[in-house]
Amino acid sequence: MASFVLVHGGGHGGWCYAKVKRLLERERHEVFAPSLTGLAERSASLTPAVDLDFHIDDVVRLLYYWDLRDVILVGHSYGGMVVTGVADRAADRVGKLVYLDAANPKHGQSLVDIAGPVIEVTRPMGDVVDGVELVLLPAEGAAAFYGVDDPQDRAWTDARLTGHPWKCFEQKLRLKNERALSAIPQFHIVCESTIATRDREMIENARSEGRLWQIDTGHDLMLTEPQFVSDSLCEIAAR
Repeated sequence: MASFVLVHGGGHGGWCYAKVKRLLERERHEVFAPSLTGLAERSASLTPAVDLDFHIDDVVRLLYYWDLRDVILVGHSYGGMVVTGVADRAADRVGKLVYLDAANPKHGQSLVDIAGPVIEVTRPMGDVVDGVELVLLPAEGAAAFYGVDDPQDRAWTDARLTGHPWKCFEQKLRLKNERALSAIPQFHIVCESTIATRDREMIENARSEGRLWQIDTGHDLMLTEPQFVSDSLCEIAAR
């Protein structure tokens, strides 16, 4: 049995892993899918203090209070920023890192630095609520932005998306323990449509070492291809 902690991306919540969570639990794995502060069912806890560091601390605290060790830590999209920070700050509790079509930041990088125009395009459509600049605002059909094509899945996703603090995307990641972080095995599950935008050397190394899985589907692959994601995670756990 493995322990998984599944971290969602921008505008989402732990709910987006519902299908994957059920599949992993069917294989008798332990699964945590927290919603980060200010998102989903925790949207009422949003304050101007919520940033990338705040979200990293969310997950570090989860690992501590549940006394989780040798965790397989999975981050989707913006969640890649979060899990990298978590593994840096709690390396003794993380056994493997999985980037699920996610950002792969280096020290001093923000999501804006990595994603560039893809994330910048969301800012003009944002809003300021209670002093917090929010982007990725929910709207009918918003799930299409994440590659969710099935009408039922799209409606289900549209109803659960929440605005995300822009501050999280522009804050630069500060790593403090890069040697320990680099010692943690890293795996990549990537959509074919985004693979060309990723660090070529990183992807080729992962491919040659059998640490890469790729699939032709939308960015929200935990929603569009939950069985593939679950099977890939189970294979990673077995290594």
